[in-house]
Amino acid sequence: MEKPEKWMKPKISDEFVFSRDAIEKLTDEKYSQEWPIVYMIFNKKEMYIGETVDAETRMLQHYVSPRRRTLDKFRYIYSNGFNKSSTLDLESYLISHVSADGMFSLQNDNAGHQKHNYWQQEKYRAEFAGIWKNLQELKLAKNSIRTIENKNLFKFSPYKDLTDDQFLVANHILNTLKNDIRLNKNSTYIINGGPGTGKTVLAIYLVKLLSTKMTDEFDVEDKDLVRPVRAINKLLNSPKIGIVVSMSNLRNTLKSVFKHFDGIGSKVVLSPSEVANYHGKFDILIVDEAHRLKAPRNVGAEIGSIQNNNTKLGIDKKNGTQLDWIIKKSKHQIFFYDKFQSIKRADVDASQFETLIKNGARSQTLETQIRCGKGGQRYVDYIRSIFSDEPPKKYLEFESKNANKSYDFKIFDNVHQMTEIIRKMDKKEDVGLCRNIAGYAWPWNTKGLIHPQNLRETTECIQNGHYDIDIDGNRYIWNVNYDGWVNSPNSVNEIGCIHTIQGFDLNYAGVIIGNELKYDKEKGLYVDKKEYYDKNGKNKTDDKQLKQYILNIYYILCTRGINGTYIYACDKGLREYLKQFIKSYDN
Repeated sequence: MEKPEKWMKPKISDEFVFSRDAIEKLTDEKYSQEWPIVYMIFNKKEMYIGETVDAETRMLQHYVSPRRRTLDKFRYIYSNGFNKSSTLDLESYLISHVSADGMFSLQNDNAGHQKHNYWQQEKYRAEFAGIWKNLQELKLAKNSIRTIENKNLFKFSPYKDLTDDQFLVANHILNTLKNDIRLNKNSTYIINGGPGTGKTVLAIYLVKLLSTKMTDEFDVEDKDLVRPVRAINKLLNSPKIGIVVSMSNLRNTLKSVFKHFDGIGSKVVLSPSEVANYHGKFDILIVDEAHRLKAPRNVGAEIGSIQNNNTKLGIDKKNGTQLDWIIKKSKHQIFFYDKFQSIKRADVDASQFETLIKNGARSQTLETQIRCGKGGQRYVDYIRSIFSDEPPKKYLEFESKNANKSYDFKIFDNVHQMTEIIRKMDKKEDVGLCRNIAGYAWPWNTKGLIHPQNLRETTECIQNGHYDIDIDGNRYIWNVNYDGWVNSPNSVNEIGCIHTIQGFDLNYAGVIIGNELKYDKEKGLYVDKKEYYDKNGKNKTDDKQLKQYILNIYYILCTRGINGTYIYACDKGLREYLKQFIKSYDN
């Protein structure tokens, strides 16, 4: 009996000139015929990544493409242990990491892959670190995997694998949208999803897919996604598409991401006001964080512009909302929505979205938890229950003997200890992107007065009396930047408010619950209104509404962490109450 060949770690081939002669000589390469490989065709600035089971045939197909002929070299990654599933997985990993690395601009126009499990998946994925290190040595990659995965360009990449429900929702939207356009029928979609279910990623994915011209070279694992888009392209002929984001910090982040997508650019990312003032009508508007669209109440200085836009659009001046603008200015709308992430009275009422559904809007739900992966949806549901009037019936444990399945969820008795641990973890090369965040329970005294750039300058500001937050003599400042705070150089030395973090994720979040939320045995969870400092958030808001907004804020803050969440509660009664549900940090 022949002895099985020993499993070989993935290797990167020698470099070949991207020419017909070199391609035809691939027959001499052991793994270039009838064996699954991943390949990279590149020049100094651009790269194309693909996978195949017939390298020579596939390379010749690329060689006759005018676009690919701008590339001049190629390599491939091979192993005797590769199978079709493992190379599809590796291709997807490479595309998402190379696109965010920034060394090459990708020529890939693929629609991504659907996530799936396969035999020995963890074993194959464990090899990616070695492959990436080899690419760095060959000057085909520059940043570390951790650096890349902490970048916005990676987190908001349209090249990510889709979860099963993301794929099904995308498939449903594209096929029904195709039919609606063919029948000249307007349509509305409401995609519900809690924190970390991939609403923003799917929104970006749809924008890129619908903005891409479908050529014969278009790569996709599942043709079901390509067929309706090709039909939409023919029916609309260069459709007018926009992605609308009402929160300026997330909007500016997405603008910086979209400028890296060939043929699309940052202009596709719009504010609600830009939609209202657009000359003409959009074919398709995709709205991210739709729960943050505004109504004309508690909006401060914005009231004038909102009422002016209402008048311009022929909408009720005093009651028209940004939701109405979107519907008025587009034929088809896709709203990504979570009613539990509405945090102030200025947000459009949930009842308006419910009315849309009653009037025929199609509604679907994203459920697979992506962000708090190790805690899963069980953790997100647990947090929602903790910050409600129906607390968990039992304590849930999120630690596991298997580190890959363990979620680090702790409560602290000392705020300084928690914030320092977050700072130290942020410095770790294999972690990074750890931040301290809090509810709006302290006035913003330093706004516009200080601009420290590092820990030393921050400490000096605090010593000179420029600080916002004082907890038992531990003093901090609020976020100096609003736009791009999460990735700003000094953010780890500041405390981020809800408005800097909603829509973003962290590796670890240190959450400070201020004195606006308290607990006692008689009242249960209750709000101390005088300790809440968001004026537009509480003005003309009744006690029941305000309590729900504040509970929603902490639900959002406690679902930012990918690997873990640490909590400190200023109110002792609340701290002791939470210890029923959260493990105390062990010194």
